Amino acid sequence: MAAKTKPGTGEQEREKSRKLGSLRALWPFMRPYRVLMLAALAALVATATISLILPLAVRRVVDNFNTQDGALLDKYFGAALGIAAALAVGTALRYALVTRLGERVVADIRKAVFDKVIGLSPAFYEKIMTGEVLSRITTDTTLILSVIGSSISIALRNTLLFLGGLVLMLFTSAKLTGLVLLIVPVIVVPILVLGRRVRKLSRENQDWIAASSGNASESLGAVQTVQAYTHEVQSRGAFADVTEKSFDAARKRITTRAAMTMIVIFLVFTGIVGVLWIGAWDVRAGGMSAGTLIQFVIYSVMVAGAVGALSEVFGELQRAAGATERLVELLQAEDTVSDPVTPLPAPDPARGEITFDHVSFAYPARPGVSALDAVDLSIAPGETVALVGPSGAGKTTIIQLLQRFYDPAEGRILLDGVALTDMARHDFRRQLALVPQDPVIFAASAKDNIRFGRPDASDAEVVAAAKAAAAHEFLSALPDGYNTWLGERGVMLSGGQKQRVAIARAILRDAPVLLLDEATSALDAESERAVQQAVDLLAEGRTTIIVAHRLATVKKADRIVVMDQGRIVATGTHDALVSEGGLYARLARLQFTDGLAAE
Repeated sequence: MAAKTKPGTGEQEREKSRKLGSLRALWPFMRPYRVLMLAALAALVATATISLILPLAVRRVVDNFNTQDGALLDKYFGAALGIAAALAVGTALRYALVTRLGERVVADIRKAVFDKVIGLSPAFYEKIMTGEVLSRITTDTTLILSVIGSSISIALRNTLLFLGGLVLMLFTSAKLTGLVLLIVPVIVVPILVLGRRVRKLSRENQDWIAASSGNASESLGAVQTVQAYTHEVQSRGAFADVTEKSFDAARKRITTRAAMTMIVIFLVFTGIVGVLWIGAWDVRAGGMSAGTLIQFVIYSVMVAGAVGALSEVFGELQRAAGATERLVELLQAEDTVSDPVTPLPAPDPARGEITFDHVSFAYPARPGVSALDAVDLSIAPGETVALVGPSGAGKTTIIQLLQRFYDPAEGRILLDGVALTDMARHDFRRQLALVPQDPVIFAASAKDNIRFGRPDASDAEVVAAAKAAAAHEFLSALPDGYNTWLGERGVMLSGGQKQRVAIARAILRDAPVLLLDEATSALDAESERAVQQAVDLLAEGRTTIIVAHRLATVKKADRIVVMDQGRIVATGTHDALVSEGGLYARLARLQFTDGLAAE
């Protein structure tokens, strides 16, 4: 994604959905607020009606300038002021209701999109950058907010003003109205032709904005690596290039839309001037009163203004239609991993029996490379099994499949005799505790980071877990102790400290199955010894799977499973595997014998 030259691939597949009809996808989010919509619609109709009444009052005033009855003139002026006051109140009410509706609906959309993407499997994120997802949640929903909270209201109001004004123009002067209608086809053509162009450029603009957001997110997320390799200039150049392309698309959209607005307004007002010229001669000839002509002028301006506003809003609606498409793509994204319609209950608590039954798997991003090849593995409840082997052997894949981040292409994975695919993911994952190779530290306090393992844990339980993970000492030494904010990605902690916090999180979870993926890889010898003791204690009575490159950490495992190229090539204890030779013996010799010789 980062290196793509043009966002928005699948251009032709999306073409048919690039219509204002895609805004219908917003209706399910608006439906719960029908009462609010009806109130806003009532206020909108009332203000449009009052606006249409105002020219009638103006006509009365103008035609009675020379009346001898001053009270009647005062009455007409008073009525005009009353109409203006009602219009002001109605407009304020319409704004408040429509804006509130927009904010409420967009908040629901953001929550719905986040609820969807937070549950999508890692396979989904192999195809899209998280920065682009965030752009859709923020930038695209902001566009929709402007439409629901403003543009739709403006469009409906101006539609009413256009239709109502046109009818009242007809009643005011059928002759002049007929002349005005002659120019309508001339106005509609540029709206349709240039409108399509605006819609296309709007979508392209939003695609480049999303690409820009994804690029920035990727670079900032790895800012230390960028700086360490003095890659700032290249990163700035890549971001500037994508941003400039976004600007170019926006510039073209703005130019096209400005040209459309200019053409429409010019044609509208040119037609009105011509019609008024004819009307002025009718007044001179006594065919109509001055008040009638002014009334017609006001309605003409009102109708012309409505047409101009509708052409503006049309562009906004097209942009929102593109934004809606992008959000609907996320909401309707099909996940390769999904829960069954009627899931079986997960064992709670689980005994911890794990079975890999002839499992084969390849990652979606590398479909031609087998990560696991017909793997058969049974782990008894409470057994500690270590997975060892060279990089790429499939050890971490075992961990990921056990959490059902992916589904195997062949075979089954069972927990206590129940296939993972027959249970809800949320249910059986509660029986697992994970310590990943690259621990994730959230931008929160140390206490909250550990409590992530079990949100209802008490402070005492958090501290106990930290002590068991050899993390209590350095956490207590932080400025605010356990309440210290650790910063984004835990920037306040060293690599080893992050790993110990992650281990404390897993200890606190107290799950029947413990998954350790290189859990002690970033620890110094002293910390590793302390954590290893904690892990040994924690593993008692639990099924434990340890992924490790450092064989010293797995010598005490009940069973060691040696993997190579996605297959299990040997199993046994440390001593048995060393004595029988093979891959494990070679790895042991490299790490123990050669390592000691090097020292």
